[in-house]
Amino acid sequence: MTHSHPAGKLPTHAKPAAAIAGSFAEEVEIRGHIIDSLILPKILDIITQGGGQFRIKNISIGQARNDPSFALLEVRAETEQRLQEILAVIADHGAVPTNQQDCAVVEADIDGAFPEGFYSTTNQRTEVRAAGHWHEVDLQEMDCGILIGDDGAKPRCIAMTEVRKGDRIVCGHAGVRVIPPVRSSEPHAFEFMNSAVSTEKPKGTAIREIARELIRAHEAGKTLVVGGPAIVHTGSGEHLCRLIRGGYIDKLFAGNALATHDIEQSLFGTSLGVRLDEGISVEAGHEHHLRSINRIRRLGGIRQAVQQGVLKSGIMYECVRHNVDFLLAGSIRDDGPLPDVITDSLVAQQEMRSRIRDVTFCLMIATTLHSVAVGNLLPAWVKVVCVDINPSTVIKLNDRGSSQTIGLVTDVEPFLRALVQDVEEFAGEKRGS
Repeated sequence: MTHSHPAGKLPTHAKPAAAIAGSFAEEVEIRGHIIDSLILPKILDIITQGGGQFRIKNISIGQARNDPSFALLEVRAETEQRLQEILAVIADHGAVPTNQQDCAVVEADIDGAFPEGFYSTTNQRTEVRAAGHWHEVDLQEMDCGILIGDDGAKPRCIAMTEVRKGDRIVCGHAGVRVIPPVRSSEPHAFEFMNSAVSTEKPKGTAIREIARELIRAHEAGKTLVVGGPAIVHTGSGEHLCRLIRGGYIDKLFAGNALATHDIEQSLFGTSLGVRLDEGISVEAGHEHHLRSINRIRRLGGIRQAVQQGVLKSGIMYECVRHNVDFLLAGSIRDDGPLPDVITDSLVAQQEMRSRIRDVTFCLMIATTLHSVAVGNLLPAWVKVVCVDINPSTVIKLNDRGSSQTIGLVTDVEPFLRALVQDVEEFAGEKRGS
């Protein structure tokens, strides 16, 4: 399956880039929905912005909505180095050299680091060419390398920290191709929502489509909620509990804060010392979150608190009772923390990575850091909706490469209240039909 090259050396092209009129040239081909997805214009813009030139040698445009298109380009640059830089960037958008060759493989010389010149992955479907055949890369994730085993195992993404000396890592862009996402043939409101972040989008239409997506994932998939403590602070916890009780949430990723203030609400009726039913601070309320953490630590953890009848309500209680897989990843500022919180960030990252493999829909609610962290781990074909009062959260996700993220700028409580109503209404209609 694999084809190796001398360590530290990248192969030259099977058909060297030709010097034409003082410039270097290479042919690339692009396939798929390259017109309606604007992939072709984007590639042409990258070429010119990078100081190169292009010539479209052949193009075939699909006539029907589902028909793919094809383009054959000649890319030119004044130097071989500039040409290779351009080819490397457009490769991430699906432009593949026609002079196909196997990928270059270099053995890692130390633990915890890639060889120089390693191929840095995107979150889009990727294939590598080895032994004359293309192989899909498994466990797709952005900002990783590609490991090719010598035992016939499928190529897979590998994080830098997981690399061990002797691992066979793909280097360079030759023999690697990216497959851009295919537009769905079933138009729905997600296409309408998938535009620039704005506070002026009609919220009702967007929330109804999110509700339908939750129901679709409930029937044939897995839903992950990434939540921040504002869910509790705004009095929205019961809305999320109703979704959990209805079976619409399969996994919950959060930090120490959401769980702590949820437990504080259950034990003391406050969040950050404020009674949510009255909106007033109570005497010594600032101690409640610490006392909540202390009580859970004395019991050994959240599950033990539920089993012993101490924790009787709230998001974490419902997660335990309804077997929702929850993961709490900590930060340097955490109080306590709760015993269930993973305090080693690399361990937390690896746990997240292992638990998102079957996720088909991700709903991120009011948390910037955890949303960006999870967004970095999800492949491009997982639908992501990010709801936050701060539009910069969604902007950061898109800037970091999670381009499939759809943003809804709104407050948490009215969003979750409307979402629950729509989910229960649509579910009732399905049962009645």
